[in-house]
Amino acid sequence: MIPKFLNKFKADLERFRMETIKIQATPVSDEESVSITGSKFLGKPYLPKNTEYPKDQNSKPMILWAQINFSEVPNLQGYPSSGILQLYASSDNWYDTTDYKIMFHEDTVGDVQNDFSFLTKDLYEDSPINKEHRLSFIKDTEFGGATDYRFSMQFDGLDFYEYQDTLSVTEQEEMDKIIDGSGHRIGGYAYFTQSDPRYYSQDKKDDILLLQIDTDDEIMFGDSGVAHLFINPKDLVDKKFEKAWFNWDCF
Repeated sequence: MIPKFLNKFKADLERFRMETIKIQATPVSDEESVSITGSKFLGKPYLPKNTEYPKDQNSKPMILWAQINFSEVPNLQGYPSSGILQLYASSDNWYDTTDYKIMFHEDTVGDVQNDFSFLTKDLYEDSPINKEHRLSFIKDTEFGGATDYRFSMQFDGLDFYEYQDTLSVTEQEEMDKIIDGSGHRIGGYAYFTQSDPRYYSQDKKDDILLLQIDTDDEIMFGDSGVAHLFINPKDLVDKKFEKAWFNWDCF
C-alpha cells in the first residue's frame, strides 16, 4: 500500500492510517433516473408520504443535492449501516452556507411521495450539480490528507508540498494515491481549496467528514471548489444528523 520510496516514513505514516469510502459518481442519461431509494447526486428524493418537502429561507422548494442509502455503502466504523441520508440546498441561494437542509430516514417502509411536479426545471438552473448521478462505493485506506488540518507530518523536515517538489512525476502520483483527500467520499480525510474550517473552531476540531462532493465533469462548486458535510462523532453514532454542518470553498 505504501510505495517503496516512502518506506523510511512508514512508521510515521501508519499513525495517520484511516479508512474512507470513495464514491464513484456516474451521470445518467436524460431518459434514465436512479431508483427512489438509490444513492444519487441530484434527482428525486425518497420522502415518506406525510413528510413536508424542505423549503429554503425564501420558501422556495430546495433541490436534492445528495442522497446516500447506507445499505449500499461498505461498512465504515461509526457510520450507519442502513438508512437514507439527504442533503438539500437552496436552488438559487446555495452560496449561503446556512440555507440547506439535512434529513435522515431510518427506514424505507410505508408510503412515499411520488409527485414532484413542483420541482420545475428553472429550480436547477443555478445548481452546481448539472446532472443526476448514480453512486457506487469503494472502501479504501489512506495515510493522510494534504489539506486536512489533522495531517501534520513532515518528510525530512519538509511539509507535504515541499517534499513532493523533490519527487519525480511518477512518485508524486503514487504519493497522491495514499495522501490526498480529494474526490467524492464518505469519511476519512477531507480536501480543501482554501483551508480547513475546523482548525479555526475549538468546538469543531473533533468533527469528522460525513460527505464530500468534489468538482468533476458535471459538478462545479464556484471555481473548481468542493463541498462538505461535517459532524461530531458522537452525533453521528446517535444519528443526530440535524447537528451536521455544511461548508464549501473554491479557488
